[in-house]
Amino acid sequence: MNRDLNERQQAVLDWVGQRCPDGVWPDSTYKVSALALQNRGLIKITKHRGYWSAKLTDKGWQELTGRGIRPAEQNTEPPKPRSRKPTPPRPKTAPKTRTTYADQLLEELAANNGSLIKPLEPGSHAVNWASRVSAARKSGKIPHTQELYGYRTNRGYEIKLVDIPAWRLVELIPLSIPARLTKPHSVVATLQKQPQPMGLTKSVQGRALRIIQALITATEAQGHKTALGTTQGAPPSHRRRKAPPHFTITTHGEIVGFLVLQEQDRSEHIPNDKELADAKKYSWKRIDRYDYTPSNRLRLMLRGGNPHRASEWADLPDRSLEDQLAEIAQEVDLRGEAAERKRRADQQAREAKQQRWEAAMQEARAAYTHAHRVKHLEEQSDTWHQAKRLTEYVTTVRDRLTSIPPGQESTEIEEWLTFADAHLQRLSESTSTPKLPTPPKPSGDDLKPFLGHWSPYGPHSY
Repeated sequence: MNRDLNERQQAVLDWVGQRCPDGVWPDSTYKVSALALQNRGLIKITKHRGYWSAKLTDKGWQELTGRGIRPAEQNTEPPKPRSRKPTPPRPKTAPKTRTTYADQLLEELAANNGSLIKPLEPGSHAVNWASRVSAARKSGKIPHTQELYGYRTNRGYEIKLVDIPAWRLVELIPLSIPARLTKPHSVVATLQKQPQPMGLTKSVQGRALRIIQALITATEAQGHKTALGTTQGAPPSHRRRKAPPHFTITTHGEIVGFLVLQEQDRSEHIPNDKELADAKKYSWKRIDRYDYTPSNRLRLMLRGGNPHRASEWADLPDRSLEDQLAEIAQEVDLRGEAAERKRRADQQAREAKQQRWEAAMQEARAAYTHAHRVKHLEEQSDTWHQAKRLTEYVTTVRDRLTSIPPGQESTEIEEWLTFADAHLQRLSESTSTPKLPTPPKPSGDDLKPFLGHWSPYGPHSY
């Protein structure tokens, strides 16, 4: 057995020996171990038109058969000799390729579900995990559908191999930019009529309007709605980034504002004689260090919703704003879809909270009814004990009456006994046939003791 192979590499080698059956690996992380096996000369990986395959080499065949595993029949099996001539000796295999730190890191990530936390040790001999993460990124061995991250945390240096979001892997189709605005959108037509509505020079205003036209056309084709923003003229240069949007696009109920800006070129300011004289004369006078002049570059700022790719796009030396419009249109979709998911999640949370509150109210009403009946039961018990005590007392008084001669005292005792008998009769009637009482309709204050943190007036918590 090759003792240099870890458990996962041995599993991948066995899998290749069985001609790579489907359904064994839940993801593509096995390819990292396969690359390590290829570096050891055990398998041969081929890629053709996006199809990935692997086969055993002679050395891989020997590795499996030496472990008592019979590989499936494939082209990598050594051919049987056609004659009785002795088989020439096999050439010596190439020396084993050295495993790099990047290989070790990727294999360790694959064995730990793509997440590691490494201790940060002091001293010159401490491992530089940031450097190893950077080397792994440059190794070309990370699947194109995944990204490697590394950063310091209070637990150590955390390393993660995560899947790239599906929306970043979508191949975007470039948007078509009109050469002329022959049939402008109503928003674009209104901006055309305004005197410098976006604070742009004439050299770039036509281009900006064509970009807006292409973006509105693409987003409205997806079912979004466009509206004109505030067009009150250009704001001061120092406040232009905080100006209201020139137009808005509403997607899934989420309003995304768009602000078009013209980039400025900065150059060293050369003070004139008057500025020098004023600065010398007045201590508070300051001379500007730079001059700013409008350039031909544009910048597009987005506001509103949850950003995914970015919130600003600008002309770059190697990529114009027109080439980035497909990303901006996708950003509008992503923000709208995120807003829709959030609304659904919020609605589900509200419904779940409403259900929990209704259940708590039902339990509180049942507890209130139970408490009311327990109180009534205790009152009935007290009445019964009171009637029993009074009956004994009245019996004692009646026995005493037999020893008193007729007269005023006996007459008064008889009147008292008549009153006592009537009162005992009422007490006995109230305790003779006990029934479950129906409690009155509870108020919010009546239910508060049974609701815990819930409010009796709605699905709110204290």
